[in-house]
Amino acid sequence: MIHDPAPDHGGPALLSKPERKRIFTRRERDENHIGLLPTEGWRQRNLQFLGEVLIPSILAPRKPGRIIDELPLAAVDQLGVTWLGHAGFFTQIGGVNVIIDPNWALWHGPVKRLRHPSLWASDLPSIDLVLITHAHFDHLHLPSLRRIARGQPIIVPKGVGSVVKRCGFGQIVELETWQSAQFRDLHVTLTPARHWGARMIHDTHRGFGGYLIQAPERTLFHCGDSSMFDGFRDIGQRADIDLALMPIGAYLAPSGRPVHMNPEEALDAFEMMGARHMVPMHHDTFPLGGEPLHEPAEWLARSALTRGFEDRVRLLHEGETALY
Repeated sequence: MIHDPAPDHGGPALLSKPERKRIFTRRERDENHIGLLPTEGWRQRNLQFLGEVLIPSILAPRKPGRIIDELPLAAVDQLGVTWLGHAGFFTQIGGVNVIIDPNWALWHGPVKRLRHPSLWASDLPSIDLVLITHAHFDHLHLPSLRRIARGQPIIVPKGVGSVVKRCGFGQIVELETWQSAQFRDLHVTLTPARHWGARMIHDTHRGFGGYLIQAPERTLFHCGDSSMFDGFRDIGQRADIDLALMPIGAYLAPSGRPVHMNPEEALDAFEMMGARHMVPMHHDTFPLGGEPLHEPAEWLARSALTRGFEDRVRLLHEGETALY
């Protein structure tokens, strides 16, 4: 579905209508949709999260952002990714500047950002296209989106367009699972994930997923949020992925629900897809799980070394850029 909420904003209508591909049946969608009910023991886990993670992070001083001298620019045949913190990335692919799930919030309610951002919206080159994986507040942060909105198109899962309609974007393109949209030379496809998309408890109709971003020379995969599921194999069969951006944190959810992958599972998914390289995300920014804050990155580094992936898995500092 394509909306034009602000046709007089000055942003050109650059996206073609989404390409119709196989759409999941309702039963298939339900199999990947994680319910909202917590599992047994949730009270004790919440108390533990409060005492061992949330309160200590609130009382600790926020770390300063890193000094970034210059943002490296990728050639047209290169793929560049800059980690903005949490699940946010500024990417350069096929000569197009794409931003995914940007979030410059210092607080999400009582959850404190652990480090000041190293790169702000004003530090980035012009943004050509915006992608949002789902409507959760840590992935769809409205104040951050308003900072970058200049009438350019934004792609979101089905049911999420209404959340961003007043941000200042031009076209709002809603995709269902396996639907695609074309932007210049980029082919953008919404991929399945095992998660849920409700922004509030009642709006369970909102979609969720990851993105395959395919340019003539390179292919990038942003997983969004997901727990482990067999769908990663299907994703890998549909594209030759140069770089996979995979979540590794918040795997000990206080609710007990299996909503995120741990580092070992992220590497399993990376291997299932047959991607060449991996950069982790969803760690060291907001304390959202019961695991120690330092654990996801350290676990990933150990496991990558054990598996012989040390040359294929790269941990970025916030604000750091990798070129492929």
